[in-house]
Amino acid sequence: MVTAVSKTKPTQANFLPLVVDYRQKLAAAGRIPTNFFRRELGPTEREILTSRLIDRSLRPLFPDGYNYETQIICNMLAVDGVHNPDVISINAASAALSLSDIPWNGPIGAVRVGFIDNEVIINPTRKELQLSSLNLVISATKRNLVVMLEGSANDILLPDLQKSIKTGTKEAQHIINEIEKLQKTFGKPKREMEKPPELSEEALEALRSMTEMRVKGIFKNYTYDKLGRDQALQEVRNGVVEAVKPTFPDIDPNLINEGYNKIVKKIFRDVIFEEARRCDGREFKQLRDISCKVNLYKPLHGSSVFQRGQTQVFCTVTLDSHESAMKLDPLSMLVSGVKEKNFFVHYEFPPFATKEIGRIGPIGRREMGHGALAEKGLMPVLPHDYPFTIRLTSEVLESNGSSSMATVCGGSLALMDAGVPIISPTAGVAIGLVTRYDAQEKDIENYQILTDILGIEDYMGDMDFKVAGTRKGITALQADIKIPGLPLKIVMESLQQAVDAKSSIINIMHECIDKPREQKKENWPVCEKLEVEAHKRARLLGVGGYNLKKLYAETGVQVSQADDTAFQIFAPSQHAMDEAKEIIEKLLATEKAPELEFGGIYKATVVEIRDIGVMVTLYPGMPPALLHNSQLDQRKIAHPSALGLEVGQEIQVKYFGRDPVSGLMRLSRKVLQAMPR
Repeated sequence: MVTAVSKTKPTQANFLPLVVDYRQKLAAAGRIPTNFFRRELGPTEREILTSRLIDRSLRPLFPDGYNYETQIICNMLAVDGVHNPDVISINAASAALSLSDIPWNGPIGAVRVGFIDNEVIINPTRKELQLSSLNLVISATKRNLVVMLEGSANDILLPDLQKSIKTGTKEAQHIINEIEKLQKTFGKPKREMEKPPELSEEALEALRSMTEMRVKGIFKNYTYDKLGRDQALQEVRNGVVEAVKPTFPDIDPNLINEGYNKIVKKIFRDVIFEEARRCDGREFKQLRDISCKVNLYKPLHGSSVFQRGQTQVFCTVTLDSHESAMKLDPLSMLVSGVKEKNFFVHYEFPPFATKEIGRIGPIGRREMGHGALAEKGLMPVLPHDYPFTIRLTSEVLESNGSSSMATVCGGSLALMDAGVPIISPTAGVAIGLVTRYDAQEKDIENYQILTDILGIEDYMGDMDFKVAGTRKGITALQADIKIPGLPLKIVMESLQQAVDAKSSIINIMHECIDKPREQKKENWPVCEKLEVEAHKRARLLGVGGYNLKKLYAETGVQVSQADDTAFQIFAPSQHAMDEAKEIIEKLLATEKAPELEFGGIYKATVVEIRDIGVMVTLYPGMPPALLHNSQLDQRKIAHPSALGLEVGQEIQVKYFGRDPVSGLMRLSRKVLQAMPR
């Protein structure tokens, strides 16, 4: 169920205050939350990422100047565990907005696209997705215009990806047609927007005349860096606003600022078309200067710094035991089929990265989304049978655009520095777009695709298309589009430009480190399997696992059950592993036990009397074995005292080997007695 509500009065903001909240309740899957309150608490990571997916699909189609507070709430009512609900929620939100009186240039249609055995699969099931080399969500509008792309892939080739996008966009048209039919039958008339206040022609011309030459000069001065350019533009803004105020004292200062912003944006875009160069002097397909380093701090398992222009990220890799894997919530398990993750990326964007002051608190939606995208880009190159849990953290030290793709590059370097045997180095790049858009005809008159965009090119441009992958193929992509849909021609050209740039970046990264480090660092963790005979497991565990707890407290080594016959030993270093092995050997060490013959008769000494039988030993130093009541006598007895057995008494027993499951001795006394008459 999706609801759309928008206030009837506009806000003073010069942007669209749209909020999308997607909630998946456990009741939809027939479950009850297991927290203390037994109710849903804050939104999960999956809910936040789905909310962002819906937001990016809807936002480009709201009309310019629509600054009414709007909220879309998506409540999942039922889930079958076969079909993913996120694509349905996008289509439901599209239908809700289309039926409402809210001005919106939809509808849109969304499909999930898979690629199995060289065939494009539309809306694959959860089981099919596990076999698919592509998991891509496409939102499109009429005339095959792409509005949003987001997905991950298992190193898919560019032609296969392009084919999938074309097919998915075409399939989305069926959904659009059905929503349009619904809208014609049940849709409300769209409300009239209040015309926002505008600057008079005289004021606008005064602003333009005082702004144009100075701002053009700033954008043509290629020596400016980010802060210098921003400061120069701010000085022009202050000067122009102060100069215009006395001439037009009755105009709201916010209108003057907004008018200035529109003029600067237009000048910025015009300069790109006129000069065929960007504001930092680069050509359209040229990358910024790139530098990278690895192994910066010796105590870390893996570390790297990746710098591209004025975007710099510091990445660290931490390897830990399998016990540290991230456990997913029950509904995410049901929808994705994944119970736990042994690789996750944590992306941090502190305020100092953009020379600002801000509050450091819980992770925001943007940071969560960027971390998830980098995780998608790196996941396909990781080994499937790696024995450690991997945590990759990325802290943005400086930002001037595309920090999420810098995280992919820096993360790949840090993984190789940590010796993780990744299949291939991975890099990411952001592609931008500047268009001359005819709002009346709803058509693009002219456009220019930009490789490796700056922050200002993202802010004043029309697209932020992030693409990550190896030299061979593509592993992740995400397109944020700010105009009401892109033709497939531009999408395909952008992908081709991204693939070319990605290969160039990987070449530069190879100069720093070209394959996973093989020579071990002293502080790397180690993991080994330990085979323990069944009858010795109790000696290793101790009462209530006391021995393993003591081992962890003394050495930091964790021992966990790997399978029916073996234990997994995780040690933070080789030194700790050697120390733990010595302790384990002492725990398991016993005098060499005499070999007992199957069917042999032996003298046993009673060492303890229990309700269920007696504990006996066959030789000195032997762990006591149970001789059950059922095997004590030919007659049925309820307690060993009925036979007058005492501690220290010697009896004869027959040995029948060890139980193949528990490893316990199988002994019997009654088979040595004559059958009663």
